[in-house]
Amino acid sequence: MLATVAEQQDIVVESSSPELEILYQDEYLVAINKPSGLLVHRSWLDTNATEFAVQKLRDQIGQHVYPVHRLDRPTSGVLLFVLDKDSARHLMQQFVEHTTEKHYLAVVRGHIGQGLLDYPLKYQYDKIADKKADMTKPAQDAVTEYRCISQTEVPIAVGPYATSRYSLVELQPKTGRKHQLRRHMKHLRHPIVGDTSHGDGKHNTMFRDNFDIHRLLLHAAYLSFIHPHTDKKIEVHAPLTDEFARVLTEINLLIEKSDE
Repeated sequence: MLATVAEQQDIVVESSSPELEILYQDEYLVAINKPSGLLVHRSWLDTNATEFAVQKLRDQIGQHVYPVHRLDRPTSGVLLFVLDKDSARHLMQQFVEHTTEKHYLAVVRGHIGQGLLDYPLKYQYDKIADKKADMTKPAQDAVTEYRCISQTEVPIAVGPYATSRYSLVELQPKTGRKHQLRRHMKHLRHPIVGDTSHGDGKHNTMFRDNFDIHRLLLHAAYLSFIHPHTDKKIEVHAPLTDEFARVLTEINLLIEKSDE
């Protein structure tokens, strides 16, 4: 089901805290736990937005910062910035070559198992930014590994059934296509809850009405990369935001505990 106009506009910044949660910081890099709803930087996509991760972090640490990868506005989790151009060049190359490792957590409709989805995706054009772009580009390779962590059945009817099934899944994108995880989960018929572009409007409405969830339940939980100056592997873990953790408890989806 397509999202309604009202649903598409239902975007709020998850945290109103004046400071961002810093997960890692040294003289070259800063990684934050971006709240859902916060734009990374100014964009024509929302001219009414007043807060942006770039400006908030710059003001917080007193230095100019530069994002080296993307994180969709409704997605929370690890967002990496650099403080100098040399670090940016090295890190951006790692993202381009897919030598970084990224793990996401998502709540999806239905009970899903595990597998590797190799399903090419057509390039998604922006109406304004891509007005002069070649609209005949072939589909791009897109690969996602997925693994079910836990499953639940909620005693609330959505559609013809008396109960509704959901899964907490770990997603590992092996490529970096626009909205890849959201589109791949839709292709598998297990859309991510709260996805107003590629999800199921009935289930999104149920979560808003019964659990006060007004966000995409997709979280960038882990990022690893090679430090551009020390050549050491850096691993950054982003804890779930309070709202995400709350709804997992309420619908009885259990998350694995770290061995660390």
